[in-house]
Amino acid sequence: MAVTQQQVIDVLRHVDDPELHKDLVTLNMVKQVVIDGGKVDITIELTTPACPLKEQIGNDVRRAVSALPGIKEVTVQFTANVQASPQQKAAENNPLPGVRHIIAVGAGKGGVGKSTIAVNVAVGLARQGATVGLLDGDIYGPSLPTLMGLDDLHVRTHGDNMILPFDVHGVKCMTIGKLVEAEKPLIWRGPMAHGAFRQLATQTQWGELDYLVIDLPPGTGDVPLTMAQLLPLTGAVVVCTPQKVAQDDARRAIRMFQQLQVPLLGVVENMSYFIGDDGKEYDIFGRGGAQAMAGQMDVPYLGGVPINMRLRANSDAGTPTANFEDDAQLARELQNVVGNLASQVSVLTHGGTPLQPTISVS
Repeated sequence: MAVTQQQVIDVLRHVDDPELHKDLVTLNMVKQVVIDGGKVDITIELTTPACPLKEQIGNDVRRAVSALPGIKEVTVQFTANVQASPQQKAAENNPLPGVRHIIAVGAGKGGVGKSTIAVNVAVGLARQGATVGLLDGDIYGPSLPTLMGLDDLHVRTHGDNMILPFDVHGVKCMTIGKLVEAEKPLIWRGPMAHGAFRQLATQTQWGELDYLVIDLPPGTGDVPLTMAQLLPLTGAVVVCTPQKVAQDDARRAIRMFQQLQVPLLGVVENMSYFIGDDGKEYDIFGRGGAQAMAGQMDVPYLGGVPINMRLRANSDAGTPTANFEDDAQLARELQNVVGNLASQVSVLTHGGTPLQPTISVS
């Protein structure tokens, strides 16, 4: 007796998404089951194209369906559908209704590589098939002109004073660094920075995006507060180097996001270690410090990125795509961070509770 489509679906009710801890049928991830004699072709819709557990899900599906009598071959195909965050769905007067997830990347202090992580997260998500935007929210020290190679590009506008983002490395990006003279210092008080960030965020024609990554200035000042009040954030990532002085400031950044009721998606340990020409790994700044801090504060740890000369060279050259192509170990480390971040976003989206940012002064 031939296996029926319903039998396959019933079997898949016992295969869980390893992160959401619900079965694939309940999560509506089983999109198609085609049976041809002893062959079954199954289409699974993932919650993100950057899912790091895709292979495990595929293996679990094949194992479960192969146990049915008469089944000789099981193939699994994947699609992805990034659903909007609860915050996005609940937001009133949302200035960016076409953006499904807004992810802030912050740090307690400067010099920890926050912009480098933001850029590579955006490029990494785009390389997995997501539609991604990148906003340089560091009003006083914009880094995107260099990191994304924007020097020879010019700002264009469209329609009602809307700014068209630059489309480079598969990412739509915008920075105030392309709206002012290259070496002009922005000696602005808080309200001016507030207005500049609002304009960049809401007057850029982002269109439909799965993810908008925002590179914040370091610290806990005006721009993060403006962002939390203005935009329905899915969550925030805090970048930290391993040494304690960086951890001290990263803790303050984490507490700021918590006070604003912005979910913490995780901590990234940048400059985690260095690999010498001899192949030996050197823990220059005390590898694991940021990871330990994340554990102490009950915040997810997204991974560590090493000090890497190619990462530095590619950043200076404005060619971040090369970070995923030229060095296998660097690519693995970066993709690990990207995948873990995408997973945290999915977990919050499918099991979290929307929180509205609030500010209290005492």
